This record gives sequence, C-alpha cells and structure tokens, in this order.
Amino acid sequence: FIKIDVREKDCMDIIKIRNEMKNDMKIVEDITRKSFYNIYIPGCIEHYLIHIMREHKDFIKELDFVLELNGKVIGNIMYTKAKLTAETGKEKNILTFGPVSISPAYQRRGYGKMLMEHSFKKAKDMGYDVIVIFGSPVNYISSGFKSCKKYNISIENEKYPSAMLVKELIPNVLEGHKWIYSHSPVMNINVEEAQKYDDTLEPMEKKFLPSQEEFYIMSRSFIE
Repeated sequence: FIKIDVREKDCMDIIKIRNEMKNDMKIVEDITRKSFYNIYIPGCIEHYLIHIMREHKDFIKELDFVLELNGKVIGNIMYTKAKLTAETGKEKNILTFGPVSISPAYQRRGYGKMLMEHSFKKAKDMGYDVIVIFGSPVNYISSGFKSCKKYNISIENEKYPSAMLVKELIPNVLEGHKWIYSHSPVMNINVEEAQKYDDTLEPMEKKFLPSQEEFYIMSRSFIE
C-alpha cells in the first residue's frame, strides 16, 4: 500500500491506499451507492455492478483499491479487463475502470485523482499499457485521458462516443492501427436485477436532477 501524510494548517491527515479486503466490501458498495444515486438516472446501478464484478473472471483484484483517510475508507477504484481489436484482426488486452467512487462529503478534494494515479502505476507494473473508460471528459482530462478519436478507437459501428476516453500508459503504443473497443460482459448490467438488489438496501429517495439530462446528452453524443 501507499501511505501519504498531508499537512494542512495544523492538522495531519494520513492517507493510505491499499487493496480492498473482504470487510471493506459492504462499505465500498455503500460509498458507491451514495456517490452515484440520482446522478445519471433516478437511483443508480453502480453499486450493483461492483457487487457482481468481484466474482467475474474479468475482474482484476490486484487493481481493486480503497483509499483510507485517517483510518476510514472514503473511496475506491475497481478494474476489469477489456479488449481492442485492430483492423488486422489483432487483439490487444487492455483495462477499463469503474466505478471510481469517493464519499460525497470528501469529493472535489483530489482523492479520486490519488486513487487513479496509484492504480495507473500498478497497472503499468503489471504490463498493461492502455486504459479506456466512459465518463465526462471534464473529470478525466487532467489525469491524461484524451478523446478516443485521437487514438482511432471506435465502438463496433465505427462511431466515436464523446464519452469514450483513452489513456496510454506507454506513449504511442496505439499508433499505426484503427481499433474497435470491447468491454467485459460484466458491464452488460441487467437493470431489473440491479433494481431488485437496490430494493434490499436502506431506502434512498429517487429524484430527477439536471445532471441526468447532461448524462443523457453526453452518452448519446459522437465525434465526427
């Protein structure tokens, strides 16, 4: 794990990034649920995704990290395997992460970026050289992500989603090819099953928020 002492004014915050353990699982699911509830849709499905992700063959437990602040888990990041297929038929194993979550009370303080940067180093050490994600560009550009169009990475219909972002862990490793991105089957979430799981948890009010319209527009936008 990594341990960081952060001095702010007269306080000393101790930040530790380590692999998730069994007794963290419910805490992490609760953080994820509270982080995403009503942000993209009324309610959310991200906590159900991580609930089923851990048992999937494409889950990479070595890249499953939590961030502790003064001994309290306040965030996490999880990875699964993904794939790029070149125009030649050549396949390349890559990574995708998500969700990355920080408890609402601690958001916008740089903790999510700490988790990402730590995981990027570990992923590179494991031999991975590319990460593809779907998200709002404003949240990820500062961490080195760029438009999929710049790397000639599309989805199956040769479209370039505005929300599909790419980071090379090794510069220029994608040059010379056109690629098609494929995610793990675990990402194909059954919404009804996700709702059933959510119904077993502490009730939270579903709301319609402006961020949901922003997500609707972004998730259906493409770059020409």
